[in-house]
Amino acid sequence: MQCRPDCGACCTAPSITSPIPGMPNGKPANTPCVQLDEQQRCKIFASPLRPKVCAGLQPSRDMCGSNRADAMVYLLDLERQTAP
Repeated sequence: MQCRPDCGACCTAPSITSPIPGMPNGKPANTPCVQLDEQQRCKIFASPLRPKVCAGLQPSRDMCGSNRADAMVYLLDLERQTAP
C-alpha cells in the first residue's frame, strides 16, 4: 500500500522516543513531526537520519483505513495500548 497524500497520521499519532532531526528528544503522541512537509510527507524519508521506528512502520489497510481520520483513530488506540 502507498501512503495517501495529505495524511501524515503515522508521523503525528505515535510517540517516538528516539531522536529526530529537529526533535532531539523525540516527540510525544498526537504531535506532528517537524519533518512533515506541507503535503504531510516525511522530508527525511530516504535519509539514514530517519528513526528506525519510522522506517519499520509500513502502511497497511488495517492501519490506514480509508482516510486520515481512520488512521489517526487506529494509531492513537495503538499508542494507548502500548503506553508504559
